[in-house]
Amino acid sequence: MIVLLIYAAIFVASYVIVKLVVHRQARDYTSLKTVTFGDESAVTPNRIASVVSILSIFLLWAAFTGSTLVPRFLHAPGPFIGDATFTYTAEAEGQRDDATVTVRVFRVGEDVAVPEVDPGDGWAKNDSDTVGAWRSGLIRVDRNDELGRDSGHAVVAVNGQPIEPGGSVQTDFGRVGMSPKGTLNFEPAKGWQMEPIWLPPPEAVLTRLVEISREGYRDSTLWEHLGYSLFRVLVGFVTGALVGIPLGYAMGLSNWFRGWFDPIVEFMRPVPPLALIPLVIIWAGIGETGKIILLFLAALWIMAIAARSGVSGVRISKVHAAYSLGASKGQIMRHVIVPNSLPEIFTGARVAMGVCWGTVVAAELVAAEKGAGMMIMVASKFQLTDIVIMGIILIGVIGFGIDILMRKAEKALVPWKGRG
Repeated sequence: MIVLLIYAAIFVASYVIVKLVVHRQARDYTSLKTVTFGDESAVTPNRIASVVSILSIFLLWAAFTGSTLVPRFLHAPGPFIGDATFTYTAEAEGQRDDATVTVRVFRVGEDVAVPEVDPGDGWAKNDSDTVGAWRSGLIRVDRNDELGRDSGHAVVAVNGQPIEPGGSVQTDFGRVGMSPKGTLNFEPAKGWQMEPIWLPPPEAVLTRLVEISREGYRDSTLWEHLGYSLFRVLVGFVTGALVGIPLGYAMGLSNWFRGWFDPIVEFMRPVPPLALIPLVIIWAGIGETGKIILLFLAALWIMAIAARSGVSGVRISKVHAAYSLGASKGQIMRHVIVPNSLPEIFTGARVAMGVCWGTVVAAELVAAEKGAGMMIMVASKFQLTDIVIMGIILIGVIGFGIDILMRKAEKALVPWKGRG
């Protein structure tokens, strides 16, 4: 929630700064249009906003993971590291005594020694222990006291504040709680930074990317993993488009086809591809065929609906104009319906490609030996979060690159989009 609020604040501040401080008089045709609100052709991505957005996400990621790639003053408060102390008050046989506990908090993975402390003069002796950052640990303060549990030993206060089983006391170094059996539990302050096992810093992900690029992962290079995923997505998408587009045209042009296939398409459209995995395994096995069929089904219904929508959206005035000029049905199909439906089809293709990329992880759950999705799933089992994030970023970058190529293809092949 804190990260979202900071990101929202950066968004608002950047918008205000760009609007009030950056005064650049645009001279292009779009800026000179009289009406821009609601006109899609007048809305283009603001490059400054794109750069600031990406930098903001990177800075938030770095700040909340303690990354060395950004200055320390940008870091969010991190976990407590060092020697923490608190005093407990013990009661046994009607007597009370105080002792101090020293806990050395260390980064997980480091080798540290238990701090040496003077036991003190009373019957309650000083204690020491170690606890990893972002962790917690039980501390048996009675184990070295002269009066133990057989004498009714019980901790009744921490730093002068009363405590009882199930309760806790907040100290300068973290929280001291008490278990139902009366044992103290120390949980050092975690700060705002994420533990590396949940979210590693950017440099850890980059290091892992370089390592896997050089050495590979599970007997395959990184490029083989990405190549297999890309191949599966492209084959599934292309086959889905080859079947879905003609089906959509038939549904848009024929009442019979619309009535016959509309229930099937509308029934299958909301069914997530993940729900189809068991059936795909039963029908097609666990080989490549099953994975491609799953991606084919992910793209099929989207492309069919996009083509149907494109045909239905053709202005009837254009069809009447073509008929009045003596055009045949074939000419109307070629020169009116197909060109005017292509924008919708390209939009559907972009959506279908995104869904296929999102489904490839699920498709590669089915006994895949290579693929970006396989990498992510195997790494998640061993809590290798850096590999998981690396795979997600690579899938996103490749998907974004494909989307850019599809936009350029749409611009080149459908230059009349938005021109009426």
